[in-house]
Amino acid sequence: MLVSEEKPGIGGEPLIGQKVKTKYRIYPKGEGTDVPSWVAFDRQVLCFDAYLEDKVRDKSQEIYRIRFYKIYFYPEDDTIEVYEPQVKNSGLPQGTFIRRHRISLPPPNDDQFYTVCDFNINIDIIFYGWTFKIYDCDKFTKNFLRKIGVKLNPPGQCPQDPYLKMRKETLEHVEPLRPYESFDTRRQFLEYNGKVLRFFCLWDDSGSLFGERRELVLHYFLSDDTVEIKEILPENSGRDAKLFFLRRSKLPKYGPPGLHQPGQITDRSVLNVFGGLSNKQMYSYMLDKYKLGKIDQAFYKDSDLFLGATINVWGRKVVLCDCDEFTKSYYKTKYGIENFTSISYKPRPPPKIERKFPPYTGFGSEEDSLRSCLSLKPVPYQKFSKEDSYGNIGNILRFFARLITAKCADADRKFIISYFLNDGTLSVFEPIERNSGYTGGLFLKRSRVKKFGQEVFKSELSEYIKVQDLYVGAKVNVNGNLFVLLNADEYTLNYMEKNVDRFPFSSIELALQKLKEEESKSTKIRQVFSATDCNHTKMVDFNTFRDLLLDITVNRLTDQEILTIARHYRVPADMGSDGNLLIAQAQEKLKKNMFEHFDRLISSCVYEDRKKKNVLPSRDIKRLCKSHRFPLTDDLLENLLSRFEDSEGQINYKSFFLALNWRMNPMSELEALDYIKEAKLLSAFI
Repeated sequence: MLVSEEKPGIGGEPLIGQKVKTKYRIYPKGEGTDVPSWVAFDRQVLCFDAYLEDKVRDKSQEIYRIRFYKIYFYPEDDTIEVYEPQVKNSGLPQGTFIRRHRISLPPPNDDQFYTVCDFNINIDIIFYGWTFKIYDCDKFTKNFLRKIGVKLNPPGQCPQDPYLKMRKETLEHVEPLRPYESFDTRRQFLEYNGKVLRFFCLWDDSGSLFGERRELVLHYFLSDDTVEIKEILPENSGRDAKLFFLRRSKLPKYGPPGLHQPGQITDRSVLNVFGGLSNKQMYSYMLDKYKLGKIDQAFYKDSDLFLGATINVWGRKVVLCDCDEFTKSYYKTKYGIENFTSISYKPRPPPKIERKFPPYTGFGSEEDSLRSCLSLKPVPYQKFSKEDSYGNIGNILRFFARLITAKCADADRKFIISYFLNDGTLSVFEPIERNSGYTGGLFLKRSRVKKFGQEVFKSELSEYIKVQDLYVGAKVNVNGNLFVLLNADEYTLNYMEKNVDRFPFSSIELALQKLKEEESKSTKIRQVFSATDCNHTKMVDFNTFRDLLLDITVNRLTDQEILTIARHYRVPADMGSDGNLLIAQAQEKLKKNMFEHFDRLISSCVYEDRKKKNVLPSRDIKRLCKSHRFPLTDDLLENLLSRFEDSEGQINYKSFFLALNWRMNPMSELEALDYIKEAKLLSAFI
């Protein structure tokens, strides 16, 4: 926006020393108030290109000289700065020609100052008597001037300095008597100091006598174009560990070169100049600009090195196979190379010689005997790893088994096989049964059991019975005694179902997948189950369910898989049908464990009962029972607590513990069958 401003003095005349603005100025308008110019044009500079004809006196080679300037105008305060760019070897003081300040107009308008409207292209402008010719400006300045309404003139032409033109033509046609050769390597050193290209190389010397493939690392120093090579010595190579395969130096392409006389290989050739036969002979020297007799040597540069290239290292053919990431980025930036496919240079691993050990002697264990063959100082054998020990301490899998034998007297003998997960040992126990004719007790002490039928005196280690070999329905040969696993306790079944990767027969998904393969018999399966369920209860007992699945799948399902399916779809037991039965079972367990600390439990509950209401949440009572080592299982304890809970989940702890006190309130002897009897008795299909 253009605004004309005038600040009159007395009688309409401007005051002396007053900031007077009589020309058009730019003031951006806001809503309600004006924005100051120093805010609107902060950090904005207009740049004009100008030149000046400077007269030269008392010199015949030139009459005037063209000097180029940059004129900077700051719209925020109407200040002007004139700067002369420096020209090499000009011999003139250059730089800031007029420092930044407000410049007044030439007379007779010297009471006013230059504004932005006084500038344009292809005009003359006078600063303190110096006439500057503006011939062009930058793009920002052009846009700025157009926006404020200034009509720009077409750009002018910049003349060439006649003296510089003459000097340039003279230097191009004059050959110096003593040509100067510069060997300045400082720029290369400063730019590439510390930057090294690294290549992984291979020298295949297997064709020569006692030769072999040798791996090398080539370092190319960009600061001075030198090369060093190091050798990678494998273990037990038999070679001396030398620091360098080739010391740092320039590597000739066509090596090894012949021998040269001293002084033949130099950077410059110097000629002696004879001073004549006079008495005052003067000897001088000059450079040989034709370089007669110079020996040219070609050295490897960074452009000669790339993956797959074969270089000559003093007569040895070395192949560049790979490089590091810095080298790849360097070649990609400088030469535009994108393909860095490496060449395999690692030798094939030697054939592994099978180590043979002498057969087992029969003394001690096989593992201890093998230790004397592995080292001169035998190390004791670790019976189990730390991982198995820390994760499985106290984890025991118990299976109920029956002895398979032709003797009629031993056909009904039942056993409990315990497998210890922390060390892979196994023990067999026979329950004591009255009037059976057998003493019972420990049948096999805890030890690792070898699989039956293996050779005793052999070099390989024997295979032992593992946990994967044990599942319901499996047959296990323990030192010649054949057992069939009939069932397992609740902990074992839960453990197997949680670790289906080790026990695939306990996976419900795999078991159901086998049933889905019998989809063609789906109609028959429904008819068989409907015929079995006469009372339409939609339930069958386990033995009937097992027989039906074996008949339908033609014995494709194992007993473990059938048990897994039955446990998945079993009817939940009604544990709260008789509260007296639960209390009787709890008192029986407490009595067997001689637990009588009911007063301590009640005192702890009173301490926890801050509000003195004689009730506590069931979770707090369960926590207190755990802290006092209450000898009840989690399932039984939860069922008892649910019996005594009110609608708000609170339990009267005094009545709860008084009901469980087997000395003060003994229950009548009931037939307290354990609801988890499957974990302690044999299965129904034994």
